[in-house]
Amino acid sequence: MRTAKIAITLDKNLLSELDRMVLKKKFANRSQAIQIAVQDKIDRLKKRRLSEECSMLDMTAEQTLSEEGMFLEKEQWSQY
Repeated sequence: MRTAKIAITLDKNLLSELDRMVLKKKFANRSQAIQIAVQDKIDRLKKRRLSEECSMLDMTAEQTLSEEGMFLEKEQWSQY
């Protein structure tokens, strides 16, 4: 994976906690910890967006669409 170097500013308490986790070998280094945290946050936001979009669906309309043609006789189905 290609990487890029960036500079960030962190709260001192947050940085201290991050350093403690690195010392406890939870992460190999600061960069790895931050990269994992950012990726996790992005993944969660993507899932939340999908959930929000799904919550806007009209379930009655979706049910109607899913059942469309279910009760037709075999001969009435269109040819593919």
